[in-house]
Amino acid sequence: MDKDKVRILVADDHAMVRMGLISLLGTVSRFSVVGEAEDGAEAVRLASRLRPDIVLMDVMMPKVDGIE
Repeated sequence: MDKDKVRILVADDHAMVRMGLISLLGTVSRFSVVGEAEDGAEAVRLASRLRPDIVLMDVMMPKVDGIE
């Protein structure tokens, strides 16, 4: 694992938005997308397990929103 990489979790309920963000982030060599979630509850579980440096989360999602 490269300690210089910024580990990112992407959470959005729209698959096209997630894919676009992941594709865009993939163009930056210092970024590493470590996971993706389609709702807030999944994002919380993944964040706990994966321990990303940054979570990019939609604020309006099913189950648990990005504000909660």
